[in-house]
Amino acid sequence: MRWQGQAISTVDDAALPGMESTGGLVRTVTTPEFAGMTFHEVLAKSALNHVPSSSAMPFSWTVNPYRGCSHACTYCFARNTHTYLDLDAGLDFDSQIVVKVNVADVLGRELARPSWSREPVALGTNTDPYQRAEGRYKLMPGIIGALASSGTPFSVLTKGTLLRRDLPLLTDAATAVPVHIAMSIAVPDEPLRQLLEPGAPSFQARLDTVRAATDAGFSVTVFLMPIVPHLTDSVAVLDDAIARIAASGARRVVFGALHLRPGAKEWFWQWLERERPDLVPAYRGLYPGVSVTAPAGYRTWLSARVRPLLKRHGLHGRLEEEDAPPRGASRPGPVRTTGPVMKTASREQAAAMLF
Repeated sequence: MRWQGQAISTVDDAALPGMESTGGLVRTVTTPEFAGMTFHEVLAKSALNHVPSSSAMPFSWTVNPYRGCSHACTYCFARNTHTYLDLDAGLDFDSQIVVKVNVADVLGRELARPSWSREPVALGTNTDPYQRAEGRYKLMPGIIGALASSGTPFSVLTKGTLLRRDLPLLTDAATAVPVHIAMSIAVPDEPLRQLLEPGAPSFQARLDTVRAATDAGFSVTVFLMPIVPHLTDSVAVLDDAIARIAASGARRVVFGALHLRPGAKEWFWQWLERERPDLVPAYRGLYPGVSVTAPAGYRTWLSARVRPLLKRHGLHGRLEEEDAPPRGASRPGPVRTTGPVMKTASREQAAAMLF
């Protein structure tokens, strides 16, 4: 969604410099309730995003009502997508939020086309649909309604506690289509979480959301991602996190080590040098040059550490890259309704909510 790819043209004196007459920009909004944040409301030409067949993602369609994210996670892989709008991958990503105010209406029209084959749609693949802006704009109820009424199965991956507001809608939707809910929960130590994810809900608040969704009848998957080398990968930290996840009622855990993609890597590196300079040499060894993933040896070591803890606490689970289903395949397991289950998110989908 480039700025010039929107449906209308207008002049807005309050817009970002150089964007005063950007196509599709309705208005730019600041409000005291969201201090330090700016919302750029746009009219989107499309809502459904088709994932290229060459992608490793195990889904073909996504919907992203927002660009940028107030969770402000230092490691979010989606940061670099903000540069597509001539915004930066650092502070702008955290504070300049693009809002597709007409996304539900556009989605409804797209889903009503005779050519739509009701393939599963993934929500939460780029930025969180339940970030703080959703409390103001309330776009998800319309999206949920459009998907359910069209007979389209869907999944939601989030770390936002605003999901609880829509549990009645999701429960109703699940009587019509398969609905899968996944929650991203990664940093149990609250002071560290506030440094890594300063705008996101607390670990416990997300666990409470898992419990609420479980009590509503959903079988919730938790993404224990990213596990951050030398910060959240000790046995004590992992055992505490997995025990609390199990107590929340989650049924399954997908875990994985930190990814550092372009944009995110530079921003995370600044954070590391500022907050934990003692770890910089270790990270240079783990993520040298343009390396995105931790070494295979580290991931194998991590898997060997986590699996016994999952077993101890009675949870099913897997390392993120293991046994990922091919695109179009369904993974059996319990969801709110009978029928095929929305497939597990790939590392890209998981990473997209870990910001």
